[in-house]
Amino acid sequence: MAASMLCKRVAMLTRVINGLSVSKTVITVKSPNGLLLQTASYNPKPLKLNIKEPYIPDKNSEKTPEWQKTARYDSKLYGRYGSASGISPESLWPSHKQLESIIAEENEWHPPLEEMLKNIEAREKEETEKRLAREKLIADNMAKMPKMIADWRKEKHEKKRKLKEEKARRARLLAEAKERFGHAVDPRSSKFLEMVAEIEKEEKKKKKLLKRRLRMEQVGAPDTPPSAAS
Repeated sequence: MAASMLCKRVAMLTRVINGLSVSKTVITVKSPNGLLLQTASYNPKPLKLNIKEPYIPDKNSEKTPEWQKTARYDSKLYGRYGSASGISPESLWPSHKQLESIIAEENEWHPPLEEMLKNIEAREKEETEKRLAREKLIADNMAKMPKMIADWRKEKHEKKRKLKEEKARRARLLAEAKERFGHAVDPRSSKFLEMVAEIEKEEKKKKKLLKRRLRMEQVGAPDTPPSAAS
C-alpha cells in the first residue's frame, strides 16, 4: 500500500517537472519494495545580464535611491567606468572650501618634518622646565624642613604650656571659689562666672598700675654720673 502511494506521488511530481526545464542532474530513490525510481531536479535558466552597458542611475527618477545621487557615488561610477559613466571629471574636483578643509586636515594629521621636529623640541623643553621646577620646589622644601620642624615643635610646646597654665588657673579659680562661698561651685554657674570676671578685672587693674609705676620710675630716675677717679 505504501509503495503504491509512493509511486503515485512520484508520477505526479514527474508530470509537473516535465513541464519545466530539466537539468542534467538525476536523483535515484529506492522504494521499500526494492524498486528504483528516478526523478529530475529543477534547474531554472540563468538570468540574462547585460554586462556590456554599465548601470547609470537616473538622478531625476524618484525610484533612484538618494545615496546614488551623491557626489561620492559619482566618483565611484567614474572610477569604475571612466568616461562611459557620463560624469564630467571637472564636477568631481573639490571646491575651494573642501580644498581648504582637506589641506587643514592634512596639516593636522600629517605635518611637515620641520614642524614635527619643532613640536618635539618644544615638548621636550616644556617637560624639562617642569622637571627643573619640581626639583627646585623639592629642594626648597627640604631646605625649609629643619625650620618647619623646629616651628612645629615650638608650637606644640607652646600649646602644652598654655593648656597646663589653663588647667592650673582653672584649679586655682575653683579653689578660690570654694574658699569664698564655703562649698564647691559648678564652673558653669553664674556665681563662678561672675567671680572670674571680677578677678580678671582686678588683675587687669593691677597690671595697669604696675605698668604705670614702672614708667614713672623710668622717667623720674636720676642720672648717676660715674665716680671720678681719685
